[in-house]
Amino acid sequence: MNNFGERLFKLRRDKKLSQEEVAEKLNVTRQTISKWETDQSMPDFDKVVPLCELYGITPDELFIELKGKETSKNNEFIIDLEEEKLKTSKKAKGIAISVVLYFLGVVWTMISIPVMNMNPIVASAIFLLICGIATGIIIYVCIKYKKIKTPKKTETDKLRNQISSVVVIIFTIIYLIISFKTMAWHLTWIIWIIFGLFEEILKLIFMLRGSKDEK
Repeated sequence: MNNFGERLFKLRRDKKLSQEEVAEKLNVTRQTISKWETDQSMPDFDKVVPLCELYGITPDELFIELKGKETSKNNEFIIDLEEEKLKTSKKAKGIAISVVLYFLGVVWTMISIPVMNMNPIVASAIFLLICGIATGIIIYVCIKYKKIKTPKKTETDKLRNQISSVVVIIFTIIYLIISFKTMAWHLTWIIWIIFGLFEEILKLIFMLRGSKDEK
């Protein structure tokens, strides 16, 4: 076995899988699998681990067994893969913390004034501070743990974008109806905070779903 593509071809053949079946499990196109097996391209970082799990091997085995030893190029690739996995994990944790903070902000708004009889200005200031911290965390993790290479959009990504578009329309309609009906424009802006919270939850759900599908 003298090249990466032939190695992938043999692994797929040993598992008795077609290119279409592998492509479906990895959320890529059949042409992508074909390019990998003909050495026209290499798998993205986020596809190496699920690819190895599908074939029942480790990333080290995938690269080391090409020539019986690990080349410097493959070694760098594996290191980058581990760094990418670590970044994804830290980014997910940061987003999860932000979602919790948004929830706390909403809960604070619901109990601080009517239950605790707190000054509305002080209560609003604390609410905005909580939301600011949550937003700051999201911006920080998205910039610091940005992916080294952006993979092509999968069907899951397209579905998430379509759902997000529909959600934006629904929240806009709700915002306008409630605002015009109550004329409480100074309060209805909270709907957009709820929208932001919903968006982050949606992203987290699809992120966890994607991780589950790759296993």
